[in-house]
Amino acid sequence: MPSTEAARECPTPMNDIRDALLVARDSQHGLIRRPVSPHIGIYRWPITMVASILNRATGIALSAGSLLLVWWLVAAASGPQEFATVQAFIASPIGLLMLLGWTASLFYHLFGGIRHLLWDAGTGFAKPSLNPVSWLVLALTFVATVLVWFAGYMALGV
Repeated sequence: MPSTEAARECPTPMNDIRDALLVARDSQHGLIRRPVSPHIGIYRWPITMVASILNRATGIALSAGSLLLVWWLVAAASGPQEFATVQAFIASPIGLLMLLGWTASLFYHLFGGIRHLLWDAGTGFAKPSLNPVSWLVLALTFVATVLVWFAGYMALGV
């Protein structure tokens, strides 16, 4: 029987999203309601979960960004024409966006790694300090990225 029919036959209607339950059948083929996992719309991700996902994502971004670095180095060794092509790409808006993302990924992964080293040493792993340390890593990432890009633009005289 399709789930829409089962839902119509269910004796207790859903009046609120918080009542969202999976309609199923028990061993005697009677309709029952089973709890479902929290939906993304009502579940708020903890900052520690976001920090963990970002740590993995920045590791992937660093690997991808390293390909841009290798391309730049190979072009520099290949000659002025190839180097000029890569430099033009890096100076384009998409290239600058990639460099900005790579810079932020580098700093996030650095500060996240320092956080993990402290945790491995037994410092800051207590529940009250987990959230503030995760926010601190995000803040330090933002500040370091802005400072590096500001210093780079000042060095170029832009």
